Amino acid sequence: MNKETPRVFVAATRQNDGKTTTSLGLLAALQQYYPRVGYIKPVGQRFVEIEEYKVDEDIVLMDSIYHLNCPLPHMSPITVEPDFTRKYLACANREQLVTKIRNAFDRVAWEKDFVLCEGSGHAGVGSVFDLSNAQVAKLLDSKVILVSQGGIGKPIDEVALNQALFEKEGVEVLGVILNKVVPSKIGDVTDIVRRGLKRKGLQLLGVIPHNPILSRPTIDFLREELKLKLLNEPTDIHKLVDSVVVGAMGAQHVVKFFQKGSLVITQGDREDIILAAATALVGQAQDGLAGIILTGGLLPSESVLKVIRDLPFPVLLSEEESYQVSSKIYAIHVKTRPFDKQKIQLIRDLVSENVDVKQILDCL
Repeated sequence: MNKETPRVFVAATRQNDGKTTTSLGLLAALQQYYPRVGYIKPVGQRFVEIEEYKVDEDIVLMDSIYHLNCPLPHMSPITVEPDFTRKYLACANREQLVTKIRNAFDRVAWEKDFVLCEGSGHAGVGSVFDLSNAQVAKLLDSKVILVSQGGIGKPIDEVALNQALFEKEGVEVLGVILNKVVPSKIGDVTDIVRRGLKRKGLQLLGVIPHNPILSRPTIDFLREELKLKLLNEPTDIHKLVDSVVVGAMGAQHVVKFFQKGSLVITQGDREDIILAAATALVGQAQDGLAGIILTGGLLPSESVLKVIRDLPFPVLLSEEESYQVSSKIYAIHVKTRPFDKQKIQLIRDLVSENVDVKQILDCL
């Protein structure tokens, strides 16, 4: 396996700490030092089907942004399908998986000046099929950057736990990037966490402030995740949702909550609320509602459907009730998608301004 091309492995202390977001920004920052940067996610857990291949969805995101000039299956050599673990435990084939990862890395690293490797969670994820992040980092002969959420005591505790597993595999942890730190607390958090990490022999490589925009879903993201049916042809289906309004009251009361970026959720037969939403913020194409979700699998009358078809914002239909839909939206983990241009540029800027990439490269 290629041992010459510089590389680093990005892992997290737990799920949803912002590992992929950080990797997206690091790719752009690394290109300031290395013109040709490769990317690989050796073990992926959320996949999409591209032609006859299953590839991790983050691979599709990175390739669409950075045009990585490498076949997608090589950047995503192993995808954990629903029955993957069951099959592995019934008939372990670790050496075959190891060979697949090493061969994929060689292809990704071909003609590249640097390779960014992204893990699939904390150090122990994948242990059940003998390919934990710690073990994969060892296979790739890579040092590790840990991404953890903002705070003081909790991230240091979690970093120490992950560091122990990486070190057990003989993998060096370079340092830590703190993500989603409350902007007003950055000064104190940076100073205290840096001292706490130093006691563990680790460096603080960056502190990224929390930005609420990155946690907001687009209408198209909700459509895909909740399997909603689109009832019209809106001008913009990638608009961000700033707030959610559940129409469980009379139209004269619910309109008070309509504002820029609001997503209205209401039963499909509440024609009064639908028509009120249709005329809300009229003439404000850029500052109007984000959209409407009709629930209960109910459709309004044909005359109201005609109004819906002419609306500039998306109107979607769900078979579930309003409470279920709103609960799922509040619980959903928002992922960045290729069409999220505003978010992508924001991520690049946040990492460029708040992560010391030169320090990372010096450590390597």
